[in-house]
Amino acid sequence: MLKPFDQIELQTERLIIRPFQENDAKGLFAIFSDPEVMRYWSSIPWTSIDQAHEKIALDGAALIAGESVILGVERSQDQLLIGTCSLFEINEQCRRAEIGYVLRSDMWGQGYMNEALHTLVDFGFSELNLNRIEADIDPRNQASAKSLHRLGFTREGFLRERWIVDGVVSDTELYGLLRREWGK
Repeated sequence: MLKPFDQIELQTERLIIRPFQENDAKGLFAIFSDPEVMRYWSSIPWTSIDQAHEKIALDGAALIAGESVILGVERSQDQLLIGTCSLFEINEQCRRAEIGYVLRSDMWGQGYMNEALHTLVDFGFSELNLNRIEADIDPRNQASAKSLHRLGFTREGFLRERWIVDGVVSDTELYGLLRREWGK
């Protein structure tokens, strides 16, 4: 199942979902340095563009190694990097992975992430032969929960005080989607 993923390019009506390029650093920094975007994330907002360059290098190496699928979400109309989506913690034996995603705050509410995630989930089930995709979100992030529900994910659990980010303790809700449930 696992193979180099560095040549992946997925397209939707409005988006190109692709590996990061070096010129994405400014766009990534804009996303990950925004406190509103990072409010429910498992790390603090970025403080340096160097963090974007490091992410591009690390995620590119993970793609080449076939360890994870971490992609940029680009708007087709203007080639603007508006977010990221990923399948990571891929377990080949159990045919499962975790899904992750983030979107620029000025793009919220326009259906971009649902469009990107639908394509990524379909890729995971069809091309990676996954049986299960899991998500771990902050229960306060109702927009993320709605996105998962729209895709067919089921809330499966709740972990108390799982994360401590910058001194703030938060819980986790766990969601899952099975291949046999996809597209119903």
